[in-house]
Amino acid sequence: MAEDAVVIGGGLAGCEAALQLARAGHRVVLYEMRPVVSSPAHHTDLLGELVCSNSLKSSDPVTAAGQLKRELRALGSQLLQIARETAVPAGGALAVDRNQFAEAVTRTVEKHSLVHVIRQEITTIPESRAVIVATGPLSSEGIQSAITELIGPHRLAFFDAAAPIIDADTIDQRRAFPASRYGKGGGSDYLNCPLSQPQYEAFVQELVRAERMRPHSFESADLFQACQPVEEIARRGLDALRYGSLKPVGLTDPSTGERPWAVVQLRPENAAKTAYNLVGFQTNLTFQEQRRVFRMVPGLENAEFLRHGVMHRNTFIDAPRLLDKTLALRADPRISFAGQITGTEGYTEAIATGLLAGANAAARLSGCPSVVLPETTALGALVSYATDPETEHYQPMHVNWGLVPPLDQRIRGRRERYAAYAARATDDLERYLRSRRPGTVSDAC
Repeated sequence: MAEDAVVIGGGLAGCEAALQLARAGHRVVLYEMRPVVSSPAHHTDLLGELVCSNSLKSSDPVTAAGQLKRELRALGSQLLQIARETAVPAGGALAVDRNQFAEAVTRTVEKHSLVHVIRQEITTIPESRAVIVATGPLSSEGIQSAITELIGPHRLAFFDAAAPIIDADTIDQRRAFPASRYGKGGGSDYLNCPLSQPQYEAFVQELVRAERMRPHSFESADLFQACQPVEEIARRGLDALRYGSLKPVGLTDPSTGERPWAVVQLRPENAAKTAYNLVGFQTNLTFQEQRRVFRMVPGLENAEFLRHGVMHRNTFIDAPRLLDKTLALRADPRISFAGQITGTEGYTEAIATGLLAGANAAARLSGCPSVVLPETTALGALVSYATDPETEHYQPMHVNWGLVPPLDQRIRGRRERYAAYAARATDDLERYLRSRRPGTVSDAC
């Protein structure tokens, strides 16, 4: 058929995008390279295969993950509906029978009269009216070359080496002090957690003893060459970190008037300073060990992790420099990106960005207004973070409340604060959808 749009990639994002385009009445060609070209992580040829866990995370309505599901229901996500139809018991989480889920996704996509699935590896960007690239974190070398040619040689990353991100409200501000080394920049651009010599030595001892994750077989030994995990640096010697990312030079602890023995610096992750990144703490420790060891740092005893540190094989673009809030390329709005290749991590996040990219591609084809969600919503905040040119040191991120603007009034209780975020997000999304028109965002104009 003569298509209106092309979607590259038959994962969660690509399938949701294709279905949203078809729902709006547009003819779609969906390219999936399997089984012609295999992936080291996949085990079947089914569309929408879940390659790791079978969990789409929490359904608790006060969590960011739960709120994202609420928003996807309101926006008309078809894959979320399939997930609910194939759900298995998982406490407060939404988990699925992975085979039933992938079979249902494949059946829904392949049987749609406006979607044509072609099993073929794509190595060039097609000249279609609309193109959505949703090739995932293990994109083939062929499509990687095409993307690099499109966006430039320094805008595509191949490893996800990210430090943990902490909820600002869980940092003990009585122990962490604001300052920049030698007063540079704004003079107080970082929060600094000072360690005495005994605290530092105990921290390093536990850091080198902590349990590490085992890399997948397809993740090569050179994964850490360009960016060493903090625990590997610590193994070089007791003072390695103190002369590296934990160096205390240029800093004075106001509680003592002296330079600390060592300092863990935290850098704001967003302009609102609701989330902080542990500078230099890219790590391959298990999530449980990250919580245990990193909470030894003074000021982080009660830290809540919005994102754990990770180091693994991951292909993603420099979205803040490349994409607008519709997930289209600023330089060529005909082409959009969706899913983990945008740096938005997680199954539900992949479905969500696929929905948004598909809805916006449909809007452009139909001459409708773009879909740009309020930043107070879970999805709006995630996309705003991923596409904000002011976002520095960009690394993949999953949905979390640390990305949303602060509330007008401070709420101390974490669950109460999250509930307020969720209530505001729900109200703002409903108001936004009413301002557009009845129906879902992908309905024809």
